[in-house]
Amino acid sequence: MSIPSIEQLNRESPHVFIETVNTLFETAPPLADRLLAARPYKSYFELIDLAESVCLGNDLSQQDKLDVINAHPRIGENKTNLSAMSLKEQGYNTRQGTESEKDREVNATLAELNKKYEAHYGFKFVVFVAGRSRAEIIPLIRERIASNNKEQEMKTGMTDMMLIARDRLKKATSESKL
Repeated sequence: MSIPSIEQLNRESPHVFIETVNTLFETAPPLADRLLAARPYKSYFELIDLAESVCLGNDLSQQDKLDVINAHPRIGENKTNLSAMSLKEQGYNTRQGTESEKDREVNATLAELNKKYEAHYGFKFVVFVAGRSRAEIIPLIRERIASNNKEQEMKTGMTDMMLIARDRLKKATSESKL
């Protein structure tokens, strides 16, 4: 994945700007539209800081917040439904036919827990994987379901989205582009 320099991004068409932002945040129109309207940016760090402020503040309606958080793929989701970045972040081997029985069991457990989480909170579970295996996420999602705090879960999910975006930025750019 590569992204244009921030100077170039500031000059790009709305379509290219939004495609680039979607690379960092997934396809979340309420967020992308606000970021587009706030151009120009001095750095990608400034863009992500604004995204975090928008998502954690009062700039978005409850429905917009749901649209933003639900733009992220489910952890353990079928590989065909994941972006290239999500595949790598979730630790999938990108070669076809390499899923082990253990992988299938872990993904089945995650699918069940994702359904439980979404039924409980009304939005997707989002976590910054940060090198952890999908199996290591199972106790975390169980813990977060048990916390029973919808407002905190929305905040945690949005915060993790920003950690994901910062990590994607780090992987996609060199210091000269920041």
